[in-house]
Amino acid sequence: MNRQEVERKIVDMMVQTFELEPEAVTLQARLYDDLELDSIDALDMVVKLQELMPHRVKEEEMRGLRTVGDVVELVMRANAGTGAAKPPVPAEQAG
Repeated sequence: MNRQEVERKIVDMMVQTFELEPEAVTLQARLYDDLELDSIDALDMVVKLQELMPHRVKEEEMRGLRTVGDVVELVMRANAGTGAAKPPVPAEQAG
């Protein structure tokens, strides 16, 4: 995924998951101050981010997230060089 696709997916996910106004979810929007997310919302966001990343979100990665732009950067870094938007399905779960 390119950066624009990642941004769009993250904004769409946040709008739907947290019932936010699309115009409020900008790259500069602060997750806790501007968008009023709380710790439970952060956990929900991590679950949704797993769909966009090739590995699990680590606790230290979550601590550094302050803005929507930080979330985009996290996903971009995680996918750099992998060519993957989501982790492969383990063989025991494959159809």
